[in-house]
Amino acid sequence: MPLSRLDAHPALLLIDLQQGIVALPTAHPTPGVVAHAAELAAAFRRRGWPVVLVNVVGGAPGRTDPQAARPAPGADWAQLLPELGAQAQDIRISKKTWGAFTGTGLESALRERGVTQVVLAGIATSIGVESTARQAHELGFHVALVVDAMTDLNEQAHANSLARIFPRLGETCRTRDVLALLETL
Repeated sequence: MPLSRLDAHPALLLIDLQQGIVALPTAHPTPGVVAHAAELAAAFRRRGWPVVLVNVVGGAPGRTDPQAARPAPGADWAQLLPELGAQAQDIRISKKTWGAFTGTGLESALRERGVTQVVLAGIATSIGVESTARQAHELGFHVALVVDAMTDLNEQAHANSLARIFPRLGETCRTRDVLALLETL
């Protein structure tokens, strides 16, 4: 799982690391995922590179089977985790679909900053992270997927994304790989 390089203008996209999502049962413990994401965010900020904090605040309007079983979200459901250390210069994106690019202005915000590469982490691997990675790939961004800074609600879905989908969309790596590359710049 090597990361060949970081572009001169990357951005970190942290997907759905919010109170309601992190409270759900996940395949891997969320404290480690969140700690890695926070470490990456701090490193990007030190470089002056964009950190994008994405939360989900609704859903696409189409009907789905599990809709009726969903409980109503609490008041703090969409609040970003304080561990991420949100800063005024961070780009904040609230989405209503799985992917962070649909209907949000994210592409424009990244293009305005000259971003050519997105580094992705968050929850859920097979939903918000994968959808955003697919969109980023289709839009021509280089994609890096930090696998120890993500988890899923389902272990099989997580494993499928890592083994079958992500290698077709970009480069997979670990937090330490990204941080090591940062030290060489």
